[in-house]
Amino acid sequence: MSEYLLVMLGAALVNNVVLAKFLGLCPFMGVSGKVESAAGLGLATALVLTIACTLASLADTHLLRPLQAPGLRTLVYILVIAVSVQATEMLLRRFSPLLFRVLGIYVPLITTNCAVLGVALLATQQDMDLPTAAWFGFSSAMGFMLVLVVFAALRERVVETAVPLALRGAPIALVSAGMMSLAFLGLRGFSGL
Repeated sequence: MSEYLLVMLGAALVNNVVLAKFLGLCPFMGVSGKVESAAGLGLATALVLTIACTLASLADTHLLRPLQAPGLRTLVYILVIAVSVQATEMLLRRFSPLLFRVLGIYVPLITTNCAVLGVALLATQQDMDLPTAAWFGFSSAMGFMLVLVVFAALRERVVETAVPLALRGAPIALVSAGMMSLAFLGLRGFSGL
């Protein structure tokens, strides 16, 4: 049980996909204008990441390793991610049409989110078994969602403050992202993570 807790803390906070690995920066900057849309995309990405990590682990264990074809790993993972995104898109359209409309183009763009492919590849590189890979995917997604929502809340507050003209827009967003990254970097001091 403590192993899963360490995996979660490590994936979500210490080695956060966005702030430590610098993956998934496009949705991080693109969807972080409103907390609602950031939370929605975070949940959709959480579902995709968990499914994709699980299916990638299965594909690696039962297809790529027996065939001794590690060179096909990226191609197979991209196909797995595309299937996961399509399933998520259908679920959102069916069960949450409002969220589906709010997220719009961002749901299909999860397919090209390098964080999803990066997490699947990290799970394979670290030779995780199926439950650990699924948990790692979920934990990474929770970290992704946390950072997205916190950054969106930060950006909403910044809009209401008096920011110097030269820093308005993207510059203050990048400064805020850098400060968040430094704050998360401070968590690296915990041993075992």
